[in-house]
Amino acid sequence: MAIISPSVLACDFANIQSEVEMINKSNADWFHIDIMDGVFVPNISFGFPVMKAIAKHATKPLDVHLMIVNPDNYIEDCKNAGAEWVTVHYEACPHLHRTIQLIKSHGMKAGVALNPHTPISVLEEIITDLDLVLIMSVNPGFGGQSFIEGAIPKVTKLKQLIGEKGASTLIEIDGGVNDKTGKQLLEAGADALVAGSYVFKSENPRTIIDILKAL
Repeated sequence: MAIISPSVLACDFANIQSEVEMINKSNADWFHIDIMDGVFVPNISFGFPVMKAIAKHATKPLDVHLMIVNPDNYIEDCKNAGAEWVTVHYEACPHLHRTIQLIKSHGMKAGVALNPHTPISVLEEIITDLDLVLIMSVNPGFGGQSFIEGAIPKVTKLKQLIGEKGASTLIEIDGGVNDKTGKQLLEAGADALVAGSYVFKSENPRTIIDILKAL
């Protein structure tokens, strides 16, 4: 059964506590938290004070996605703000192995995100160190974008690499996920689905989470 991680970036920030409580009561597994700096991606999201506020009410793990330059400088902040999973971008980490070790040294699970143009092959030397790989199925920075179909064969390739290396890495997808694309991604080998607009802009978010969970 898929891990469902609703993206809090798409929630109603004026009612953030009730949105968090809705996720708590739903069949979702994680909270997906996008941290953006306006440098690595052309948008700025919330920072660690908001993340701490979410963590205070959340009863499920925080799945934190750092879309920022120099992520090493903020790993300790992630831990202090309640993160259980921290994912950094391959494209933002010149010393990726060191960054992964730093995340793990703080007792958190470590993930690497790949932008749509980045091939799976860049992970060959590090896949056995990773708890999670996040494949971006849109260009990072904004919610509500159209799904990039090339993500599906990328999942297949990544699943193959994980098998060849004997790794236990989870595959997560972020961008344009709905019942149709979610089903295709899970069939290709994905383990976790991030959904933002599809959940929070719906009439009944908990029903949508149930639909994704049942795929």
